[in-house]
Amino acid sequence: MSLQMVTISNNIALIQPGFSLMRFDGQVFFFGQKGWPKRACPTGVFHFDIKHNHLKLKPVFFSKDSCYLPPLRYPAICTFKGSFESEKHQYIVHGGKTPNNELSDKIYVISAVCKNNKRVTFRCIEKDLVGDVPKARYGHSIDVVYSRGKSMGVLFGGRSYIPSAQRTTEKWNSLVDCQPHVFLVDFEYGCCTSYILPELQDGLSFHVSIARNDTIYILGGHSLANNIRPANLYRISVDLPLGSPAVSCTVLSGGISVSSAILTQTSNDEFVIVGGYQLEDKKRMVCNIVSLEDNKIEIREMETPDWTPDIKHSKIWFGSNMGNGTVFLGIPGDNKQAISEAFYFYMLKFTEEDGNEDQKTFTNSQTSTEDPGDSTPFEDSEEFCFSAEADSFDGDDEFDTYNEDDEEDESETGYWITCCRTCDVDINTWVPFYSTELNKPAMIYCSHEDACGYSKSTTHPQKVPTLKEAPTEIPPQKRPWENLDSCQEIIS
Repeated sequence: MSLQMVTISNNIALIQPGFSLMRFDGQVFFFGQKGWPKRACPTGVFHFDIKHNHLKLKPVFFSKDSCYLPPLRYPAICTFKGSFESEKHQYIVHGGKTPNNELSDKIYVISAVCKNNKRVTFRCIEKDLVGDVPKARYGHSIDVVYSRGKSMGVLFGGRSYIPSAQRTTEKWNSLVDCQPHVFLVDFEYGCCTSYILPELQDGLSFHVSIARNDTIYILGGHSLANNIRPANLYRISVDLPLGSPAVSCTVLSGGISVSSAILTQTSNDEFVIVGGYQLEDKKRMVCNIVSLEDNKIEIREMETPDWTPDIKHSKIWFGSNMGNGTVFLGIPGDNKQAISEAFYFYMLKFTEEDGNEDQKTFTNSQTSTEDPGDSTPFEDSEEFCFSAEADSFDGDDEFDTYNEDDEEDESETGYWITCCRTCDVDINTWVPFYSTELNKPAMIYCSHEDACGYSKSTTHPQKVPTLKEAPTEIPPQKRPWENLDSCQEIIS
């Protein structure tokens, strides 16, 4: 076990509580920056390149047939394989918060379609859901179970805003626990089915979830309704016969009281739970080993890492699982110093790197409530974690490094604009046209000749295919108020 400090060379401000990490073929990728993406990296996804304890963020590109992926913080995310024996995997992303503090109910499938020593290209596809579609939420979990040669997504927990009919000015952004329903999601057809299990009485969020074969274990979590972190331990079993699926839940003993913990896999049958909170203002400094064997789970304490004084005394911490028994941690900087970073970062390693490790179990852990800019005091740290296969990667691409100097003044940023459905612009090269006047709709030129030419902007993010610059004058034949029917206006 080792704890090492990590320095960051460029744009440290992007890494804030609520981010996620993905791992493809030994490479780690950062997703969920705070704020909207800018010109230097319009996709908002970065290669998380750490060498010699030094981190560089390098822009990642999407294929031309990708949909727009907004920078979601605190989503539910997991790996997905077409079959249990398959070597290649994708990532499933559901829910989360946008930079406008809106909650997403969409589900995205992210896969790596091209990789060389200079660049990785992703494809992102939005899946349409039908049936008992889960409401928009964050702080929940999504896992994949495999049974009888079939696979199914399992979604549980989370928080959402109070129903619109109950929202008033005073409690417009008030949060409530989502109903403790278990949702089965067919990733191929998008069919969703909700199950009510009598063993699950209270809503939970920011819990730890571990999926193994046809079983999911739910540990800990935080209940808003009761403001407690019960020592929960549930086993959810899913059977996928030819007919209707069968879902059952068993309450187990031996759980732990924790929320916002980070889970990393150290071997085929063992995991380590790191960090999290015991109380609203008390971090959980101990670590636990979770062992799975023959449909049994055992949780025991392990040797505590040699935490630095800064980590011990910080009020919050956050981070994510980098895979192969390695955790990326962040703590707030010391405001007492004249020059201080917003956050300091560390890598905590429980095992030595082993590129041949075949990890068949996929893990999840949910994160906490509000980020440092949203609430005081801090309730939790809002990290998100998962694991996947790992191999070594030696490529170095200096010219691809994300450069903060390439960005424009942040005061110019505003809200995304959408265009007509037939607009065809490379998602990696378009430049957003911003408006900071929230009471006036911004106009943007469309790349499609027979489209309207302009579209209203709202506070809801979508893919924004545009040209480099908007025209200085509106062509008479394409005035927006005369031909808005061919535009897609987003209703937030």
